[in-house]
Amino acid sequence: MNKSWLLLQVVDIGLGSLDDNAAYVFSLFGNVTKNSATINTFANLNTSVQVLSQMSRKIKSMNSEYTADDFLESSSNILEKSLNESWTSEANKGTISLAESYLDSFEDLIQKTNVTRVPKKKNVELAASDCPRGSTCRNTVFDTDVKLVSPDPGSVKTAGFKELENYLPNKDDTYQPNSIVVSVTTERKQSDSVQVQIKFSLNRPRPRNVNMRCVFWDRGARSWSTEGCEWQGASDEGLCVCRHLSSFAVLMSRSPVNIRGLTEVTLVGLSVSVVSLVLTLAIEVIVWSAVVKTDTSYLRHMANVNICLCLLVADCCFLASFNDNNKETWCKIFVALKHFSYLSMFFWMLCLSSMLLHQTVFTLHTMGRKTYLRFSLVLGYVCPLLISVITWFSYNNGAEGEYYSMETCWLCYAGLMKGSIYAFVIPVGIIVFVNVFSMVVVIIKLLNRPMTPEKYNEREKNATITVMRTVILLTPIFGVTWVLGFTHQDPVKYVLLINLLSFPLQGLFILVTTYLADQQVRQFYFFKENFEVNPNNNNNNNKVSCISGSTSVLYCVTLEGENILNI
Repeated sequence: MNKSWLLLQVVDIGLGSLDDNAAYVFSLFGNVTKNSATINTFANLNTSVQVLSQMSRKIKSMNSEYTADDFLESSSNILEKSLNESWTSEANKGTISLAESYLDSFEDLIQKTNVTRVPKKKNVELAASDCPRGSTCRNTVFDTDVKLVSPDPGSVKTAGFKELENYLPNKDDTYQPNSIVVSVTTERKQSDSVQVQIKFSLNRPRPRNVNMRCVFWDRGARSWSTEGCEWQGASDEGLCVCRHLSSFAVLMSRSPVNIRGLTEVTLVGLSVSVVSLVLTLAIEVIVWSAVVKTDTSYLRHMANVNICLCLLVADCCFLASFNDNNKETWCKIFVALKHFSYLSMFFWMLCLSSMLLHQTVFTLHTMGRKTYLRFSLVLGYVCPLLISVITWFSYNNGAEGEYYSMETCWLCYAGLMKGSIYAFVIPVGIIVFVNVFSMVVVIIKLLNRPMTPEKYNEREKNATITVMRTVILLTPIFGVTWVLGFTHQDPVKYVLLINLLSFPLQGLFILVTTYLADQQVRQFYFFKENFEVNPNNNNNNNKVSCISGSTSVLYCVTLEGENILNI
């Protein structure tokens, strides 16, 4: 290293051209740093960084591709992973760390480099492009895509550094680097309207409920800063958008978002749900013979019973999986049961919504009890069973870390559209979408019926009440409350808390909206002696078509469209 250091003293003293001397220094510097074992001390590493620092001050431009290649080669050599101890030595605690000096010197030299084609190095990659006014510049380094949006970008240089993220000082111990460092520079001064979009390739997958930060290196504060940079959320985990030029990286929290009382709230909610489901099934047993008099009511109550049974099994498994003493085998069993039971619950909800949709659209067509039962049993149990079994075998026969996580005792999340969790999320998302569509059709059917002019004002007054009542009654049994989970893009505490309050209380919602709000059930308990079900109420000799909704309210629509009756 001493020979290269002495050569720096004669670079600009008149002995030969400046460019030739710079080329010779970088060539020699590249050869010296090629063997990392010979420079694996803090003193040698410090000298190497000083060489870059002095060169950045002395040379005015770098026009030779060979010189640029030697410069990048030597810069890459001193970032070798084997030099980690020298970079992080206690001696490297001065006013400015080696990593800071390295980054500053490299960025200065890059701005003086006038070449665009330089081979990719092991730890450093440079990409450059000349962009016309009004265009968008794109560069890629180490699988990290960089897009610069500016009115006049000019020459844009993007450099990627491996390992450097581990050496730059990090004052926030709760976050750790999770990407390479990417530097973006331009030859022209940019306006305030500049925008840099960086799609990082993350070093490690982001666990669930773990925050990420998009940061830039603040030279003045000598630390990472989030000012002017935004992380684009869990839907695009590696995407950062910044409103200035600098060196950028992604930091990931060392621990997931923690909400005090989270476990207690979940346990209480699940317990309430289990008790509510037991009460719901008990009520169903008591009123079954009294209220189930037609094929329509039979099909509706049969679907409700299966929804409650599946949810009850899933909630019980969820409660059991909270036991910290669960062994791997039990956790695996609980995950498989929860996966199947929750899926089965949603498929039975789909059975219910499809029946409602069928009877709403095809009011004159009836479905036989046996036909519906065969259809429902296949859809409600066979389909979720196939999904569960295929998922199990697709992830190494239910292996830990692939199929399920011992930490959560639930399916694994390994990133956007990665992990066994999507064998649950995707089917549920499709079913909820279909159920919401069915609910909208019912609302439209209730509102858009022929009306005489004198009844128009009355209809307008009742329209809002009708919509609200239908939404409130249909939402829980159709699983629409689970839509909150799909809006949970970022690990925001408030949204997470709302999710936890809605999901565990699903059983209570079903009890209240499906049974306690059922007029027939209330009449059975309070007017047992005079209770009678009359599903074929033919007023004025009009034929009646009954739409059995999951609200447990039987909607009957006269074919002339004059009235909608709640029986």
